Amino acid sequence: MNSPLPQVGLLGLGIIGSRVAANLRQAGYEVSVWSRSPRDSAGFKNTPREVAQATTIIQIFVRNDEALLSALHVMQPVLTADHIIINHATVSKAATLQAAALCSAAKANFLDAPFTGSKMAAQNGKLVYYVGGDPKVLGKVRPVLEASSQKILPMGEIGEAMVLKIVTNLVTAVTVKALAEAATITRSQGISLEHLKSALESNANYSALIGMKLPAIMSGDFEAHFSLQNMLKDAEFAQQLAQGADIKTPALDCTAEAMRAGVLDGSEDLDFSVIGKLSD
Repeated sequence: MNSPLPQVGLLGLGIIGSRVAANLRQAGYEVSVWSRSPRDSAGFKNTPREVAQATTIIQIFVRNDEALLSALHVMQPVLTADHIIINHATVSKAATLQAAALCSAAKANFLDAPFTGSKMAAQNGKLVYYVGGDPKVLGKVRPVLEASSQKILPMGEIGEAMVLKIVTNLVTAVTVKALAEAATITRSQGISLEHLKSALESNANYSALIGMKLPAIMSGDFEAHFSLQNMLKDAEFAQQLAQGADIKTPALDCTAEAMRAGVLDGSEDLDFSVIGKLSD
């Protein structure tokens, strides 16, 4: 006879968290959820503490350092050695280590588990998790993570997975900025962007990212799959890491400047590929 599935807690019902919760329920898990903005959602609790009281495995999809640490401070008094806290939010390395320390002080387990994949990947259960932390703890929650992912990649110690997430997003942001500039130059020469698309599809630099973002730049449809404000946040984390190591990052810096201009222009909630529009 199969053991019953454990109850799972989830904090943060944004673009990704809401879809992960749906995948967990589809896989048969009972899910308790909390979000800063009250939602009409099954299993909704009033506070992170109530989620921690109802469950021992908790996935976190909040927006930033402050939101992560605030939620953990609220939960900490009721955390036990049975709890496994899994942070999926992209936050700074410093906040990741601080979150792990808060859990350790309560004898709770912590995994650093940022993901790659945006709205449709989350909806289809195709996220990829980068995981830092104890492999034995990961083994205990692997079935929970499998409900929303296609790959789970162990990435070393706590904090190391977060660094890798931040630098891979650096590559993503800079690539889309370069794509936007290529599209703008192409248009300026009276050449159809369909020709640019065809040229790129046969070029060694073509990637899944270009395939996803060039149509948005061409159509001007910037419905958020990964918002500009979130990508800017991640770029600033990369800048912090580089500054701490006395590394110059000119490509990153100009990309961050373009994204910051977009946020100031009111485009913060659009997809980050809107930087293509900003190059017009």
